[in-house]
Amino acid sequence: MTIERIGSNDRMSKIVKHNGTIYLCGQTASDPDWDMKEQTQRCLDKIDALLAEAGSERNKILSTTIYVRDMKDFADMNAVWDAWVAEGEKPARACVEARMARPDILVEFTVVAAQ
Repeated sequence: MTIERIGSNDRMSKIVKHNGTIYLCGQTASDPDWDMKEQTQRCLDKIDALLAEAGSERNKILSTTIYVRDMKDFADMNAVWDAWVAEGEKPARACVEARMARPDILVEFTVVAAQ
């Protein structure tokens, strides 16, 4: 069983593939001026791109963990998420409030998908 690491640096890999499963590193938005909806959409766009690079797509997501800085933004994040995930293709999901690495990060996603 081979492990393939894509986009590695000193600390992590953007994508890890093992035994038909794809693991993505945490995805955050890059502009501190974006609100929760915009940050969420930008994260999901990055997830789409990484999944394509790994040979997968969003309908193959098995599980997602979502970290939000403040649960007051939960509804805004969900509005974007709900529009992005197709009916009948919803992955297992957890969402937790968390202290972020930088105060301007409102949301972060980690994803596990099938290849």
